[in-house]
Amino acid sequence: MRYFLLAGALASVAACGGGSGRGATGDISRACIDADRSAASPALCSCVQQVANQSLSGSDQARAATFFEDPQLAQDTRQSDRSSDERFWLRYRAFTDLASEICVPA
Repeated sequence: MRYFLLAGALASVAACGGGSGRGATGDISRACIDADRSAASPALCSCVQQVANQSLSGSDQARAATFFEDPQLAQDTRQSDRSSDERFWLRYRAFTDLASEICVPA
C-alpha cells in the first residue's frame, strides 16, 4: 500500500509550486501558510497539502492542521494512551515522513 501511496503522491507533485502559483488548498495548506514560518512558501505548503490529500482523511487533515498553531497538541497526541490517538499518530507520522521526502524546499 505504501508503494501506491508514494506513486500517487509523486504523480501529484508536478503541481507543487508550478504554473500559476496556485496549488492545492485545504486545512493543511492554510495552516502551513498561516503559521508564518520562514521556510513556508505557497509552493511548499501546496505540496504538503497534496501529500495530505493522498494520505490522510479530511478529519485527519483538520486534526493535523491544529498542530501548526499549537504544537503541544501534537506532543499530547503522540504521548496519549488512547488507541484512537495511537492509530492517528501512525497515520500522521506516515504522512509527515512522506511529505518530508517529497516536498523538500528547493
